[in-house]
Order: sequence, then structure tokens, then C-alpha cells
Amino acid sequence: MLFSEGYNELPRQKNRRLLHLLGELLREPMVFLLLGCGLIYMVLGDKQEAIMLLGFLGIILGITLFQEQKAEHALEALRDLASPRALVLRDGNKVRIAGRDVVRGDILFLAEGDRIPADADIVSTLHFAVDESLLTGESLPVEKSAESSKVFAGTTGVKGSAVARVTATGLSTELGKIGGMLKEAKPDATRLERETRHLVKVIATGSTVLCLAVVGAYVFYQHTWTQGLLAGLTLAMAILPNELPAVLTIFMALGAWRMSKKRVLTRRLSAIEALGTTTVLCVDKTGTLTYNRMALRRLVLGDRVYDVLDKPDAALPEDFHELLEFSLLATEQEAYDPMDHALKDAADHMLGGTEHIHDDWSIAKQYPLTPKLLSISQAWRSVGGKLCPVAAKGAPEAIFDLCHLPQEQREQLGTLVATHASEGLRLLGVAKGVTPLERLPDQQHDIDFDFLGLVAMEDPLRPEVPAAIQECLAAGIRVIMITGDHPNTAKSIAKQAGLPHPEQILTGTDLGNLSDQDLAVRVRSVSVCARIAPEQKARLVDALKASGEVVAMTGDGVNDAPALTKANIGIAMGQRGSDVAREAATLVLLDDDFGSIVTAVKMGRRIYTNLQHAMSYLLAVHIPIAGLSVIPVLFDLPLVLMPIHIAFLHLIIEPACSIAFEAEAESQDAMTVPPRKSDEPLFSRAVLLPTLVQGGSVLITLLAVFFAAWRLGDGEADARSIAFTVLVVANLGLIIASLAGDSADFYRRKQANVALRWVVAGSIVMLAIVLYIPPIRSLFRFTLMHPTDMAICLTSGGLSSLWFLVVRKKKVKQPTAVLKPKLAQPSTKPQARQSGAL
Repeated sequence: MLFSEGYNELPRQKNRRLLHLLGELLREPMVFLLLGCGLIYMVLGDKQEAIMLLGFLGIILGITLFQEQKAEHALEALRDLASPRALVLRDGNKVRIAGRDVVRGDILFLAEGDRIPADADIVSTLHFAVDESLLTGESLPVEKSAESSKVFAGTTGVKGSAVARVTATGLSTELGKIGGMLKEAKPDATRLERETRHLVKVIATGSTVLCLAVVGAYVFYQHTWTQGLLAGLTLAMAILPNELPAVLTIFMALGAWRMSKKRVLTRRLSAIEALGTTTVLCVDKTGTLTYNRMALRRLVLGDRVYDVLDKPDAALPEDFHELLEFSLLATEQEAYDPMDHALKDAADHMLGGTEHIHDDWSIAKQYPLTPKLLSISQAWRSVGGKLCPVAAKGAPEAIFDLCHLPQEQREQLGTLVATHASEGLRLLGVAKGVTPLERLPDQQHDIDFDFLGLVAMEDPLRPEVPAAIQECLAAGIRVIMITGDHPNTAKSIAKQAGLPHPEQILTGTDLGNLSDQDLAVRVRSVSVCARIAPEQKARLVDALKASGEVVAMTGDGVNDAPALTKANIGIAMGQRGSDVAREAATLVLLDDDFGSIVTAVKMGRRIYTNLQHAMSYLLAVHIPIAGLSVIPVLFDLPLVLMPIHIAFLHLIIEPACSIAFEAEAESQDAMTVPPRKSDEPLFSRAVLLPTLVQGGSVLITLLAVFFAAWRLGDGEADARSIAFTVLVVANLGLIIASLAGDSADFYRRKQANVALRWVVAGSIVMLAIVLYIPPIRSLFRFTLMHPTDMAICLTSGGLSSLWFLVVRKKKVKQPTAVLKPKLAQPSTKPQARQSGAL
């Protein structure tokens, strides 16, 4: 294997390494402000304060760098998980590897939905067609054969299967020659990023004007430019919320990393924003609500039924041998479908060693399943035979049609199918035929088929699904089950899963007959969609979105890609999903489990809630800091905060907003409140007003304490020491109050926030150091704090922020009933979406 040629990948945007991250941080406004203050202190001859500022700058850079690198590593791990996969032959075995590990000479096994990882020569093919629009712009699939056909990296298999030998990788491929200089496209900014940037620009503009006013006022009162510039820079450091963009990046990156630990891969960070707004969850039945492990349950010959699972070790009656034999003959030799696996396992167990197993036969012609005829037929070449036995299986209605059964018999068999399907069984019709080997027909309908019977299989519901669905309903999220199965099968599974109104079923035929406007009305009243073709999912998404819903849609096949792209959140299956589906999706379930979707919604709500609390805290804490920086200057009072004090506060603020808030666990009521509105801003009036009140109450308390201490003759240093201590205590109170939010269980939560404990403990230790170690105390221009002063600081600082926690606790009420989304009747108007917390 030619690893010397390098990995099978095109050049991409390099990861932000340590020096690159450091370079970005050094361009932050806060760094320039600290350096500017240090330079002024040097000019004034105060080297100790300059060195202390630079020391604080190093610590702040270290904390930020650690968090940024942690987020970068998390994103890199997610990119590795999201890379395409390839099925290759290694050491005589088929193994699935990362696409970047494919080398020249590898044997590739390609199937429908696979993204082809490298240029390769076709060795063998079975109805294989490829979408080459990425290279040629041609939208029609290109049929491939073993005669001098090639497949190219970046194209996608859309039908059939093939075996190919790799001839070129990486930059040597046709795609590499075209795009060797291309880098990863920079993703568009999300709504939260745009909102945060706008807020930072507004505050930065206002702070610039205010800083200039402060400098002018200081020069006017004190007649000194250096001290005026120092006051202006201090105010800029106090006002600028430069942490906002960094906090957003860290929260989203670490949130995606945490979700990956729960087996949910985030391919686009915008999905995390949308999870908290999801109102409808459309899920496939097979493999998501069920195990996708089919087992043969019954064989049906007219009114005679043989229950396989009731007699697992008994010999199969002779009358049923032919039905199982032709079921196996209609099954692809390389079985991928769970029903095919179930039939193979059953035939091996019950027909093994008999004349009904034809290992010496070979396929003469295969008639694949099509959207118009949901059946597959295979003509077999027997040893020495001039006639080809043909076996067909598929949807019972399709097999009835192939056999040209009279209407009366179709109705009788239809009743029989409905009876078995009502028990949650999936049924296939089976037929047999014969045709001359020399004149194999081009179509299945040209073969004379005889109806043999029905085979019934079941795919059991995952045991955790009913509870997960109830959790979704309690969170105001509708769950719509989508399946290609018979309506009665879908109804049975829906009942087991606990979906509301399982009898209201929308079929693929109904969907096709409805206009877009009528469909938008109809989807408000259904929880079950049956006999739905993959391409119909996109219409369902459009109809739901037209009704004002925020839609999450699952899918795994090539034809699911349009629906996944149209949905607000596209969710692909990681185990059985195609590369096309995974690349069209925003989330990938690594274990194909419905419970993981509910976990993702819960974590999405947690991430957004914690982010909102962190942002609120940042705005609230900057209000008293800015007030203490500007009010003394405007009223010709002694300066309370110097640059060194602002830098100290940032040592608390930085880890609090990026570590303590991000680590906060979700509340117990996270899934008992309705989804938030999709257009609800991060700083809505309901969020912004309490934030301003919190910050304002702390500022008023600080000013009162400072004026009282100063007017009582304690002196400037004493007043500064008391005010600063109150500010640090109040800051810790703001952190706790912001973390609590409106959550009822914050006060009794068992899972402790370890990061919060470290932040609080570290803040107390740092405050003690600057207050009680003489050299450092003198640098901060403090005086020794007496026990009485400390008691006043603790009391006033705690009350200034924690009173809000008490008020919120009284307002919070436990949910008295499970919130369930109402299913509108077809004749009603769309109901207004509830607003509220996350």
C-alpha cells in the first residue's frame, strides 16, 4: 500500500495552531488597552504597576488560549469523525476505513449512496450509476460497466453496486487536479454570531464616544493628559465586552464536542442554535424507532399460517418449503437490507441441507426495485437447464399486480395483509415464474408469475422509545413517524411508541393527491405517515415549514438528501446512512438511536440556556465596572478603578463565563417547557431588562458604599478598598444568580458544578492576596481591611446581587402538567406558537 503518496485528501484550511491562536489573541482590543496602560505607567515611572499589568495580561492570555485550544481540539475531533468512509479489501477482509486512508491499489466496494473516495477502474458492476455533476455539471446519472469504465473521486453512487481498483488518490485525482489550490470555504456566520457582533459594534461605538468624553473631562478638571488617557483606557477596558465573541465560539465548539460524547455528531454548529427551537421531529420508523433487525415471524399460505418464532426448533412443514425457497431466491446474494438478512437466516436454519438450497445456481438477470413497481425479481440459471426459474418478492400490492390476480382475490388477500400488519408485522408477497434462458424479458411484467404466499417479519420497537417520545411531547415537540411500511404496520408501531392519534395516517398516495396548501393543513393533524417514498419527504418538510413549524428530519438514503437539506435540522444515520445523507445533514446519529435525538434536543437547549446566562452575566457585570470608571471622573471624584483593578476582575470574569457557565448541567425542567421562538433574539426584552436591573442594583450599592466610606473620612484608599471588595463579592453573586436563571431545580440540584466551585474559591483566594499581602496591596492602592469593613463588604456585596436570586425563586413554579403539542384538526387555523423560555 502506497502510504508514501500521502493521505487521500485535498489541501484544506490549516488548523489554528498555538502560535496562530496566540497571534489572534494579541490582536484583541483588551490586549492593546492593557499594553497602552502599561506604557503610560512606564512613562509615569511606576514600573511596578506596569509589570503587574503585564503579568495580569499574561495570565488572561493563558486562560483564553487554553479555552481556545480546547475548542479547536474539539472541532478537529469532530472533523475527523465527519470524514467520509470507504469499504475496502484489506488482508482478505472487507473493512470500513476513513476515506483519507485509501491508497492506490485498494479494492473499493461501492454501493448506492457512497461518495467515491478516489479515482478507480471498475472491476465489476451491478446496475451501477454515478452522479458526476460535481466534475462535469451534468445532472443525469452516468451508467457504469466493467468495460473500460472509471469512477472519480468526489462523485456519488446513486444506484446499484460495483467493485473498483483505486488508480489515483489526493492531488493525483481528477478532482485534485481541478481543485488542488482550493481550501475549505469559510462558513456563513450564524444568527447568534451576527447578533453578537452587532452588539459588540454598538457597545464599542458608544464606549469610544464615552471614553473621549472621560479623557476630556479629566483634562478639564485635573489638567493632566497622562492621567486623563489612563482614565479613558480604564473605562474602555471596563465597558468593552470583548469576551462575547470568544464565549460564543467556545460554547458552540465545546457543546458540539459534548454532544459527540453522547453519540451525536454536529456537522454544522448552526444546528445547536436550532435544536432549542424545534417544534416537529420527523423520524424514520425502521432503525430509529425500531432496531432495524428483522426476524421472520410468519409464513402465510392462504388461510394457513406457520408461526416461526413459536416453533424455533421445529421442522418446517413441507407445504411451506416452496414459499421460503422462492423468498430466498428473490433475495440479493450480497444482502444489505435487514429483511433480506432475516430471510437468509431463516432459510439457512430451516432449509439447510435440503434440495431447496441452490448453491450451484447463478443469477441470469436481475430486475431491481423501482419507484413504480415495489418488487424485485431474479432469474436463475440452473445447472443444465434451458428454463430460468424466476423468483419475485416485494410489497404485497406489487406482487398481486405482477401475478395479475383477479380483483376478488386481491381484496381477500388485502384483508389478510391488513390483519397481520395490524399486529406490527411487515409483509412481503412472494411469487414464482419461469422463462426461457435465451429470451429473458426486459421487464418483470413480461414474466408469467404465480402467487405463492406471504412472508411476515417484525422489527421490534426499541424499549427506550416510548419514554423518549413522552419526553418530546412534554417539551412541546410533535413527533411524526415516517415509514414506507403498510399503514396498519405503522399504526401498530405508533401505538406501541405512544404517538398521539395513531389512527390518523397520511399515506404516500394521499400526499400525492393533495395540493401544497391542503397538505400544509393536513400535516397539522397527523403523527403517522405510511407508504411514503423517500422523495416525498421533501414535500412533507415544505408543508410543515409552511405551517410555521421548525422541522428536524431524519434520513439515511440518497433520496433523503433533499429533505435533509430543506429541514431546519437534517439528521442522518451514522451506521446505515449513506455518505450523501451524512453530508446533507447538520447532525449525524452515530448509533442510529431515537433516544440520541432527544438527548441532542436536550443538550441543545442546555447549551443555548447556558450561553444566554453567560451573556447576561457579562453585560450585567460590566455595568458596575463601567459605572465606577466613569462616574468619579464626571463628578471630579477620586478614581476608584485603575487598569490593574480591571485586569484583576477579568481574571475572574474570563474563566467564569467560559468555564463555569459552559459546564453547568441542564435543569430538570429543560424538557418540560415549550420550544423558544426561532426568531427570538439572544437578548430579548425579557432577558435584557433583568440584566440591566441586576447590573444597576450592584452599581447603586457600590456608589453608596464608596460615597459613605469616602465622606466618613476613611480616605481615598480605604474607600477604594471597600468598593473593590464589594464589587468582587457582588460579581460572585452575579455569577450564581445568572447561573440559576429561571430554573426551579438550581436550588436542589444534586450534580454540582465543579468549575463554579473553583471559580468562587479562586476569586476568594485572589482577593485575600491583594488585600492582605502588603507589597501587592500597595500596588492595588488599597489599605488593610478590618473585620468590620469586611463584614460590611460581604453583606452589601451579597445583597446587591443575590436579592435577585430570591425574587426569581419565588416566581419559579413547578410545571403542574405535562405539556403536549396539540394536533390541529384539518379545518382549524394554525395555532399560535407559544413563546417562553427555552
